[in-house]
Amino acid sequence: MSFTSDTKKELLHIKQDKHCMVASLSAMLAINGYLSLSSEGMRVVYQTTSLPIARKAIQMLKALYPVNIDVLSKQGVRLQKKNQYLMVVKEKVNMIIRELGLMDEDHGFAQSIDDSIITKECCQRAFLRGAFLAGGSVNHPHSSSYHMEISVPSKAYAEDLMNLLNIYELKAKVHEKKRGVLVYIKDSEKISDFLRLVGASNALFTYEDERIKRDFVNSITRVMNMELANQNKTFEAANKQLKNIEIIDKLVDESKLPKSVKEAIFLRKTYPEASLVELSELSVEHFTKQISKSGLNHRFRNINHIAQEALEEYEK
Repeated sequence: MSFTSDTKKELLHIKQDKHCMVASLSAMLAINGYLSLSSEGMRVVYQTTSLPIARKAIQMLKALYPVNIDVLSKQGVRLQKKNQYLMVVKEKVNMIIRELGLMDEDHGFAQSIDDSIITKECCQRAFLRGAFLAGGSVNHPHSSSYHMEISVPSKAYAEDLMNLLNIYELKAKVHEKKRGVLVYIKDSEKISDFLRLVGASNALFTYEDERIKRDFVNSITRVMNMELANQNKTFEAANKQLKNIEIIDKLVDESKLPKSVKEAIFLRKTYPEASLVELSELSVEHFTKQISKSGLNHRFRNINHIAQEALEEYEK
């Protein structure tokens, strides 16, 4: 099973009071439901590819409203496409859509979130739980990027959902696509906060454990890359200094060199691969006092200048 499936399976087993069921069911029907007209009148239809989620929706509907529910199964048309499960409610339709806050008189079915059903924090959490069950997915923390999204039918509804998520500072954003609108979160810590918010404790533990492991490995890799880059810079600088020293040895009278330059040349020849910090520490063993890193840097710049002048004089 995928990480998304495991998360949804956990959410399906969370017990809710009736007012929280109203919030969860409202989100589920708004995202994966629609109104249908037939010769028998208006019907509420809920569709999903998940049989456990269909069962959960039926369970909540029957707990809230004593209605008969027809369940249909449609086989996937395309290769490997999942079956569709349809729940059809024909009774008390007006009451259901009114109490679940699904009808906006000005804009139609499920175009906004009714504030009256999410006045309590527990109901807000339940609403987000239902929204994720209906249209949500989350990348496994093993993957190359962190991403959680909820697919919704309209931009207006997406913006309401984004605003609800951002009450909890989850940095949610909206992205329009050809087949719908996405409300998404990219920040790994905010995805953890979302899992905690909707009550997916086991998924949160798995996510945090994998995220910490991955971030630790990434941190170690970054440190190693930095150390390798610094080592390469040290080798390049040392090779340049050795080339300058070779020019000086061939073209410059050693007696004319300052004592400080001679000391730097001695250290570099003795320790050809050492960094300036290492040379500074080693200088104590050979001279009366330690030469600082900045002091060595200044001396090697002087060596470079002497070598360039000697080379120019030689080529005249």
